[in-house]
Amino acid sequence: MSKELLNNLIETTIREGASDLHLLVGRHPMIRVAGALIPFVKKALLTASDLSSFTEEILSPNDRKLFLQNKELDFSYNFRDEARFRCNAYFEKGNSAIALRLIPRKVPTLEELNLPRALEQFTKKRQGFFLVVGPMGHGKSTTLASLINIINSTRSEHILTIEDPIEYMYEEKLSVIDQREVRIDTKDFHTALVSMFREDVNVALIGEMRDQETISSAVTAAETGHLIFSTLHTNSAAQSIDRIIDIFPPGQQEQIRLQLAATLTGVFSQRLVPRISGGLIPAYELLISNYAVANLIREKRTHEINTFIETGLEQGMTDMNRSLADLVRRGEITPENAFAYSPNPRIMDRLL
Repeated sequence: MSKELLNNLIETTIREGASDLHLLVGRHPMIRVAGALIPFVKKALLTASDLSSFTEEILSPNDRKLFLQNKELDFSYNFRDEARFRCNAYFEKGNSAIALRLIPRKVPTLEELNLPRALEQFTKKRQGFFLVVGPMGHGKSTTLASLINIINSTRSEHILTIEDPIEYMYEEKLSVIDQREVRIDTKDFHTALVSMFREDVNVALIGEMRDQETISSAVTAAETGHLIFSTLHTNSAAQSIDRIIDIFPPGQQEQIRLQLAATLTGVFSQRLVPRISGGLIPAYELLISNYAVANLIREKRTHEINTFIETGLEQGMTDMNRSLADLVRRGEITPENAFAYSPNPRIMDRLL
């Protein structure tokens, strides 16, 4: 019965165009549609037995063992070859719980994602370090997948993705794509990155930079002729650069600062904002690194980067407030949401 319930809930998630499905003991199943959580109030409250059955259904025996040991687990789940989910199982009040995020089978294009064509320039680089940043659940992985697919469609390269878990499944076009999942195909991000240097890789997507070792290897890879894409849970280009530098001990910060100045090609920060017509639409900040930006990084003047972006419109840069204001003028979002998502409401007030 629990298996039938799980299948029914997943089918409903797909049918309703939801982004997420939440399963917790003592609560109705819930889906997230256009950013809002909607409970299935006609479904019975989920029991501990339900959740136990769900985890048995979607976790392998080895993953169940890891889950019980670590009390949480990231994994992917294929549903009847119809849909793919990125999942997290965890414990809450002593009971297991599961959050499932739906991953579309087709990698969307920049146009379909309402993202700027300016991002294409970063797929044409032969080496460098490009970051897509923002809070959890705001489309970073999808943006990166779209960029990787552009390379896949336009260049003959060896592309490596290191993910935890694997999200989008790519259909190879001009490029060869290796997708490695942490725990299944490699011990961790850092180990896979070090191994990459002996695998004739041209382009690498690092699903997440979680520690100093991974960041150091990623920047070194960009420095030695690889094109590296990755993510950080930061709110802006300036904050991302500072976060990378600050994760290193004081004695190593000058070295990573110089490496970052030499390798960074750009930083794209995005937020998904509720759309007046329904659904979500991205607002974004784009930093395009150049000689002046490299100097700001080298000279410890990252606090000036926000101003640099605001005045860099002719170079193709965009700041978050300008992006939000543009969405308001186009009738895509409300002024209230523009202020809610603005990093600096005073500036937003002047733009509107």
